[in-house]
Parts: sequence; C-alpha cells; structure tokens
Amino acid sequence: MNKGKILLVGFGPGSSEQMTFRAREAIEESDVVIGYSTYIKLVKDLLADKKVIRKGMTEETDRAVEAYNHAKQGLTVALISSGDIGVYGMAGPSYEVLFQAGWKPGDDIEVELVPGTTALSSCAARVGSPLTHDFCSISLSDLLTPWPTIARRLNAVAAADFVIALYNPKSGRRCQQIVEAQRILLKYRSPDTPVAIVKSAYRKAERIELTTLEAMAEYDIGMLTTVLIGNSSTFIKEGLMVTPRGYANKYNNITGSLKEGEKRGRSLSLGLDGWTANIKEAVESGENIEKLASNFDLSVEEIFLALTTSSTEESQPVVYSDVSEGLERLKLLITEIGLMQCHIGEESSGQTRLPINPQDIEISSSQIILKKDLITAHIDCDNTIANIWFIEQNNHLQSVWLLNIDGRAMMSFHK
Repeated sequence: MNKGKILLVGFGPGSSEQMTFRAREAIEESDVVIGYSTYIKLVKDLLADKKVIRKGMTEETDRAVEAYNHAKQGLTVALISSGDIGVYGMAGPSYEVLFQAGWKPGDDIEVELVPGTTALSSCAARVGSPLTHDFCSISLSDLLTPWPTIARRLNAVAAADFVIALYNPKSGRRCQQIVEAQRILLKYRSPDTPVAIVKSAYRKAERIELTTLEAMAEYDIGMLTTVLIGNSSTFIKEGLMVTPRGYANKYNNITGSLKEGEKRGRSLSLGLDGWTANIKEAVESGENIEKLASNFDLSVEEIFLALTTSSTEESQPVVYSDVSEGLERLKLLITEIGLMQCHIGEESSGQTRLPINPQDIEISSSQIILKKDLITAHIDCDNTIANIWFIEQNNHLQSVWLLNIDGRAMMSFHK
C-alpha cells in the first residue's frame, strides 16, 4: 500500500493569482480534498476527478479526522484553509488529532504544511501599510476561548500600543463581542484612531471601509471581515492607512539630517543602552522611582531591572532577592536601622505612608503584620509577594521593595 500523505494547505485570500505555486501543486496532486464549503468553492477549478469532502463551519476536528482516516488508506489528502492554514486554521487541530492517534514524524503518514498569505496580510495590502510596525492578531470568537482571556489580551495589546488585527469579529450569533472589544480599546486609544474594515479581500465580494475606532462597531462586520486597528501613530492619507516605521524618531523630516544625539546605524538615544543609562542617572540624582516608572508606563520592577542592566557588579545599585531570603534580610535591617518610612500600596493608586519602628512590625517567613496607631496591615507573603528588591547607593541602603507577580509595589520601606 502507498504511503499516505496529509497536505495542510493555506491557499491565501481566495483569488487564484494570490495562491502560491506550492498550494496549487499540492491540491492538484491530492486524491482527496477536504474543507469548509466556502473554501471548496474558492478552489473548485482545481478539483476535477478528486474526491471532495465538504464540512461545516464548526466541524474542524471532523475534517482533521477525515484527513487522517483517508491518509491511513494510502491516499494523498489536501486539507485546505483560506489564508495561512497555520494561523487560526486547520494545522493546529490536525496535529492534535494526529498526536492523539499516536502519530509521530517519520511514521507511514507524511504531513506537509503549505503556508499561504494570511488574512491580516491580505487585508493590510488592500488598505495601504498598517502593519509596518509592531502588530498582533486577536480572535474575538469565544466558541473555544473564554471571554475573560480575550478581554485580558485586548487590554494588554491596547495598552502596549500595538496595531491590532481582529479575526472572527462578529457572526450571526456573536454580535456583542466587537462592541466589547471597542469599549476596551477606547480605554487606551483615541476615538479617532484609524480603523480599516475589510471583507473578503481579493474576492468578488470584497468591500473596504476606512473609519475610526469610535465608529467601527456601526459598520457591517461579519465572519468574512478582518478589522485592522491602528496604533497611536497610524494615519490615513489619500485613502491609505499607514503606520510609520519610526524613522521620524531619528531623522528630521524622515529623510533629512540626523537628530541631535542620534547616530546612523546605531540604536536610538533611548534604545536599551541609552534608556538604562538615563534611568540610572535619574535614580542617582534622587528622582522618585515610582514616578519614574509611571512616566514610562512601567512597573517599578522594570526600573530595577534597567538599573541592573546598566550597572557593573561592583557598582550594583539594586540587589534582587527571593522572598524567604529577602524577608530575613529585611527583618535584620529594620532592627539595625530603627525608624523607617513604610509605604503601603502604589503611589499612583493611593498610598499609605507611615513612620515605623521595629516594634511596629512583625515579619515571619509567611507574613508581615504592621500595627501603627489605628492602622493594621497584613500581607500574606506566600500568595502576594513574588520578590524583594534592595536599593543601595554608595553601599548604603536607601529602600526595600516588596513586589507582586506583576512587578507592582505591595509595600516598600525607605530609610
């Protein structure tokens, strides 16, 4: 019996001229073609004399099982997806089904993945150049992904100023997800942030609309739509959506002379080396660490890590410690130093500041209890403290920071 083969084929946006040579070749050499009904229609000219198996929208695992069963019979099977089959496509479910069946590379069934132009690339090409800088894609489908997970990802990328491609933004039964995504994004982005709504790129039913974040949910959006949302520098001009690459950070008028302090072919003055040097200088000059972190929209731990990066071991201004070791050291320091300022919480979100003496605080391996006047503070170190940082200058302790897993300050002590 012939050796079976599964070809996982991404055929691009759907027009024949956008299909790769290998995708076309893979479909032509197959005995069986399996795919969602719409995908089958898009490649119908290549399906003469082939067994064709059409499946519905939610039958992804059925498609993968069909491909495996036919390949076991020694047939060559093309399992097809529009776009890139490895991006929200059938590649992942297919490998999961194969592994569950005990398959491994080198077995009697050969597997080849044929990449294609993904939807975000196709749609971006139709509207200009919105993906020229950092971008991400998020699917709004909550059929298999919990909404809190989707919302957390939207919050993260919106705050980080990524260009965002929204896949599966809306369907007949899922109408509110795009509205919720818009609400989350508007917490971080300007209402006039450019948005491109692209349906069926490169197909006969193609429709393109340029709008804003504030208005995007008012448009006709469906499962064949990809929504591209710009970052803070994206603009629309002459009907084209463009995200700058960043040359204006280094050159006057993009193509002009270098800006002061910049060097051709070198990192920006606020690249990693320059930024960490600036952080060290600011801290040494007495700038408030929490305000410094807030200026860059970072956690205080990121500031400490920058100080570590910019320093030699001999002049290390910050010392990291795990929780158990740090608590022991903190207990000794408070006893030795005596009066200290204790800050509870973050400055940006409301902070309690207290002068404390050693008798005001109890520190054990699992908890910290602070009692001062009418205030009692209790921290369960096992569940809330991820690490402890000791900040020194000229070999003298300046402050101690107890941080949670997000690098935010739960409590800090200042000499």
